[in-house]
Amino acid sequence: LPDGRPIALVEVKRFSRDPLEGETQASDYADRVKRRYGIEPFIFLTNGDQVWFWHRSLYPPRQVSGFFTPEDLERLAFIDRFNEPPSQGLVNTVTVDRGYQVEAVKTIAERIELGYRKFLLVLATGTGKTRVAIAAVDLLRQQNWVQRVLFLADRRELVKQARGSFKEYLPDEPRAWIDSGEIDDAAGIHLATYPGMMGLYKRLSPGYYDLIICDESHRSIYNRYRAILEHFDAIHLGLTATPVDFIDRNTFELFDCEKGLPTIEYG
Repeated sequence: LPDGRPIALVEVKRFSRDPLEGETQASDYADRVKRRYGIEPFIFLTNGDQVWFWHRSLYPPRQVSGFFTPEDLERLAFIDRFNEPPSQGLVNTVTVDRGYQVEAVKTIAERIELGYRKFLLVLATGTGKTRVAIAAVDLLRQQNWVQRVLFLADRRELVKQARGSFKEYLPDEPRAWIDSGEIDDAAGIHLATYPGMMGLYKRLSPGYYDLIICDESHRSIYNRYRAILEHFDAIHLGLTATPVDFIDRNTFELFDCEKGLPTIEYG
């Protein structure tokens, strides 16, 4: 941290050992740091091949694609310090005004509070998928649960429509369309096509985004584009009207749906 306090610690094991073997030892170190500095440090467990991230105050250890930058960790520390329970936030009924839309946002908030990090919304065409996503972003930002959001779609026209919707319902939130390879770090909302992100996602840290929204998630994020989601350690929200469950393209598996059931479904 800027004041010199440690923000994270790394427990390293030999390449031949499971990095999770260091969990108890790292937890002891973290307890000492907390007693001495009054801060809950983040923990990385690694064997030089795998990297696991442990956000002790919220989640159990989970495998990530690499180490986070100091800026990522400072943002997460801010969220740790100031977040409020998502379920206690108010849903903006100007953005979503139908009962099933409000219920969808509330369900996301409640499940995030329970430790879930992947959600699939199956809503029929014309029922307001993007508005539900924007209302969820609004609530999670109000409760200091997320700061930086990425909205992905497979066609430029869909990105353009989403940008207009974000401008309409979150007019005060800086947003940027990632199209030319430039990243606007000051914008809290980034929008891009899947191909547009493919050329630059590796330039960004695994901890760069707090939330990624995948529009039309039934047709675009398998095989090649799936690498984008696997790179970023973020909450994932999938939006679709027609999920698929083919062997090589399974929307439910991609979003960890229990028993093959979406988080929310409205026909």
